[in-house]
Amino acid sequence: MEYGLQMYSVRDLTKTDLREALKQVAEMGYSFVEFAGFMGNSAEDVKSWLDEFGLRVSSTHTPLAELEDSVLDETIAYHKAIGCTNIIIPYAKMETKEQIDALVERVNVLIPRLKAEGITLHYHNHDCDFAPTAEGMVPEMELLNRTEIMLEVDTYWTFAAKKDPVAFITEHKDRIQMIHLKDGMGDHTGKSLGLGVAPVKEVRKAAIELGFPMVVESEGLEPTGLEEVKRCIDFLREQDAQ
Repeated sequence: MEYGLQMYSVRDLTKTDLREALKQVAEMGYSFVEFAGFMGNSAEDVKSWLDEFGLRVSSTHTPLAELEDSVLDETIAYHKAIGCTNIIIPYAKMETKEQIDALVERVNVLIPRLKAEGITLHYHNHDCDFAPTAEGMVPEMELLNRTEIMLEVDTYWTFAAKKDPVAFITEHKDRIQMIHLKDGMGDHTGKSLGLGVAPVKEVRKAAIELGFPMVVESEGLEPTGLEEVKRCIDFLREQDAQ
């Protein structure tokens, strides 16, 4: 099996040496990466490092600030230069009807503009996106029902929201092109894959059956990002061998 890595998992290294971080995760056996910022590095450099280490870029976590009209063309050009066709909004504040409506409106503007450039827009959920607002609106469902945005389902945050992640990705499989594979203690305490209480094995099995690429994310930096994501890939290789 091929697995990807959300580079936020090794942010303690990427903040000073993105090239070395890419080198290390490639050597561990990760096949593709999802960026969470480029730390000031040029698109040309990033593309050369991906090529050098035999990595593909599946996607980026790109905040809404980088999708504003004033910088959108620059963001698109960067993605094209590194060969990335998936932009994922990593988080948006949706605690009120007004905030949800504003995001829905912006997403519905962005989707066709990005599509015209060969780029698909996705949204990455947190547990709070399943919590109803005071008006009774569930943010994740509002995006599903009122936009055509794709979902990058973070299966751990879905689990932390007391939802069945396997059932959720199966039900919404037509709106999903990739998932986050993550573990933790059922709250905001993250763990390496296999060391928490989330149904990681079941999610992995479902993702394989559904044909979803799996992007590993492990946020604890315990004791370093590289050591944490090494435990994750080792766990996955053990599952592959069974």
